Amino acid sequence: MANVGMGVIGCGTWGTNHCRTYIQHPYADLIAVCDLDAQRAQETGETFGVDYYTDHSQMLEDDRIDAVAVVTPDFAHADPAVAAAKANKHIICEKPLATTRDDALRVVEAVKANNVQIMVDYHNRWNPPVFKIKEDIEDGKIGKVMSAYVRLNDIIWVATDYISWAAKSSILWFLGSHTVDILCWLFDDKVRRVFSVSRSGVLQAKGIDAVDLYQSTLEFEGGGVAQIENNWIVPNTNPYVNDYKLNIIGEKGMFNMDFSHHQLIQRFLEDKADHPDVLVRPTVQGKPTGLGFESIRDFVDRIYSGEEVKVPLETAAHVTCVILAIMESAQTREPVLVENIPV
Repeated sequence: MANVGMGVIGCGTWGTNHCRTYIQHPYADLIAVCDLDAQRAQETGETFGVDYYTDHSQMLEDDRIDAVAVVTPDFAHADPAVAAAKANKHIICEKPLATTRDDALRVVEAVKANNVQIMVDYHNRWNPPVFKIKEDIEDGKIGKVMSAYVRLNDIIWVATDYISWAAKSSILWFLGSHTVDILCWLFDDKVRRVFSVSRSGVLQAKGIDAVDLYQSTLEFEGGGVAQIENNWIVPNTNPYVNDYKLNIIGEKGMFNMDFSHHQLIQRFLEDKADHPDVLVRPTVQGKPTGLGFESIRDFVDRIYSGEEVKVPLETAAHVTCVILAIMESAQTREPVLVENIPV
């Protein structure tokens, strides 16, 4: 069987991670990359020895490409995803599926009409601690899941320096979509209703028109309840980029996970103390490893073998609808029912 020919749309940091994964994958061939920034497209193409474009429509005309990675900013997923589906290419899309209901609906309709697969890269499903919790829940070790708390925040550097488009997105799209997906996966359920409050001011004082934080309550169809916290204002002195905690309570047991202050490595240098990343996207023996790459590899494996991808389109669309409901609730200060997109 021929390898899966891959194209990458978006050559930023995570787009480069995709490229590195495909170059190393035994069942993938990196064919081309694309970025609106001509210099970045050229540099990335030359780095990996592949064709490069500034127009994804032109790249999608290449018959060698079987699937594409959409690695554009949060708000810019829909157009390349729809174009890829119409070109009969399978799609791995960075989270979220889309940031408006209309865009999500356009992607769903294009994917279904052209009978291609799409997987939103909710890579915490490949996170070993989270996966272990999922296995134990499925084995009935804590009984029915009753409640949960997830705290997934970023240091303020992410919004001020790491990405240039924070004001065009939200901490809910950037990290909150991960928290919603994790909870839907662990509860094996959909969110029925949400209530959220938000606060602003810290980022606005730094010239970034974005909400600082959301505190949200999620009520699931099966009766479970979860609290999620997402903010972009953790001090830069935090020893890890993410501030990530998870608590799950069932009828007869509980799980706690603290992913933000792991003690695997403590590094003390002249100018800082930190915890180097050994879980999300480290490099071992010259190869990209970690949960941030495993999800991408798994997508290739399943396209190669003809299997269904691990994050269903229905789930990805539901996450977008939940985030939109949270945003509406934070504005109105009222509970909001989640209005799902038919898939």
